[in-house]
Amino acid sequence: MQTQYFKFYSHALGCDMEMKVYGHAGRPMLFIPCQDGRFFDFENFKMTDTLAPWIDAGKLMVFSIDTKDVETWSGMGDPAWRAQRHEQWMRYITDEVVPFAKDMVCRANGWSGCEGLISFGCSLGATHAANLFLRRPDLFNGMLALSGIYNAEYGFGNYMDGAVYENSPVHYLANMPEGHPYVGMYNSRRGVICVGQGAWEQPETTRQVKEQFDRLGVNLWVDFWGYDVNHDWDWWYKQVPYFMPYLLGE
Repeated sequence: MQTQYFKFYSHALGCDMEMKVYGHAGRPMLFIPCQDGRFFDFENFKMTDTLAPWIDAGKLMVFSIDTKDVETWSGMGDPAWRAQRHEQWMRYITDEVVPFAKDMVCRANGWSGCEGLISFGCSLGATHAANLFLRRPDLFNGMLALSGIYNAEYGFGNYMDGAVYENSPVHYLANMPEGHPYVGMYNSRRGVICVGQGAWEQPETTRQVKEQFDRLGVNLWVDFWGYDVNHDWDWWYKQVPYFMPYLLGE
């Protein structure tokens, strides 16, 4: 498996950021680690092995990045500052990582253009992956969100301002009007939100997201697995190959 390491200064965050890229060709996937995770978690937790059939076949290039959760969702300081810091991390992705990934993928595949990235994450990484896809369907044309929580109360408690609201799908989806242009964009893409109902899983916000999808006529795949399905890597290793053929249109 071809692997490349990059480190560059992020103007959005004001610091150096690291990433690794896995694969030599194929569609771009952005992997967001679990809470407080690092770019090397994709490899350290063996998700490389799970996605190897698609990466090695030249169907997928995975861009694994760092989070800023320690400063934002996991932090204990001023929630307004933490929410703004999270928005800076979002701009790092949308303004810096996405163009970098698109350019690299186009050169690798000999494409003249790239429609968008697949966002992928587990646990809080799934929260971020879904939020990126739902907020920016112009940049993301696929989503795989496993075991996420889609209410920003998880990171910010009862505090609410514009920045927190923009990162809380159960809130902004509830206020999205029927016929919103994003509904058609969602329905032209392939996205999956999956959660188990076993130990450490919290499926309630996934149910709330599904209720809003049903209200809006959004046809994304929301899947509830059984009461034996726990919030853990062993289940995510099973879910990823189950959903990948759908996401890639195989």
